[in-house]
Amino acid sequence: MTNTFHRVGHGPHAVLVLHGWFGDAHAFEPIEPWLSRDDFSYIFMDCRGYGGMRDARGAYTIGEIASDALDLMAALGHERFSVAGHSMGGMAIERMAVLAPERVHGMVAIAPVPCGGIAYDAATRSLLETAAGDVGVRRTIIDRSTGGRLPAQWLDWKAAYSATHASPAAFAAYLPAWADTDFSNEIVGKHRLKVLVGGHDPTFNRALMERTYLRRYRQATMEVLEDAGHYPMNETPLALVAAMESFLKEASVPG
Repeated sequence: MTNTFHRVGHGPHAVLVLHGWFGDAHAFEPIEPWLSRDDFSYIFMDCRGYGGMRDARGAYTIGEIASDALDLMAALGHERFSVAGHSMGGMAIERMAVLAPERVHGMVAIAPVPCGGIAYDAATRSLLETAAGDVGVRRTIIDRSTGGRLPAQWLDWKAAYSATHASPAAFAAYLPAWADTDFSNEIVGKHRLKVLVGGHDPTFNRALMERTYLRRYRQATMEVLEDAGHYPMNETPLALVAAMESFLKEASVPG
């Protein structure tokens, strides 16, 4: 089985992109018009349970996402490539680098969940656990994760999009997969990595990244997108593209 995907660009540098818990392969659409098609070939993949893979059965684990992504890139003929991942997808690209360190080149982690998971207080964990079956709870989580400052219409749309494009069972199963997984002792730490976080993200912020990514990866750098929360692709698309591609061009590798 090959995961559904779409491609943007025809350049020599392949970049596999993984979405987050509330997304699918089209979550990055706001940045797609501004990506450099001559320099890069971006492959946006649906994780099992999302988008074109909404009805695909699976274990719904971080390891499964990583394995599926590696298989997809092999099927497309990309032996060596860079990776980018948002939130849950940020943890998955770390797993890819553990499973196939020589295949992964540059890494862009966008508001990522670190490879050691994240411990929530009981009230927050309970809220997250009810999100699979309640679009209103999804909206609340999205609002909190972006600093309580975005338009109501966008919050409504984002919550509804998430509910429509993800299997409730998969969505529920992925929560412990990203929150409770810990493979930090397996990190090699040799890859070039850029961490991008939003200035209004209350959880996946500068302080968390300094305790995790910047300690675990010898070549890691971080940039704060001050006007973004947890969804820079929606909130600050041009700034996100500029930050991603400036890093990827420095880490350029032939197809």
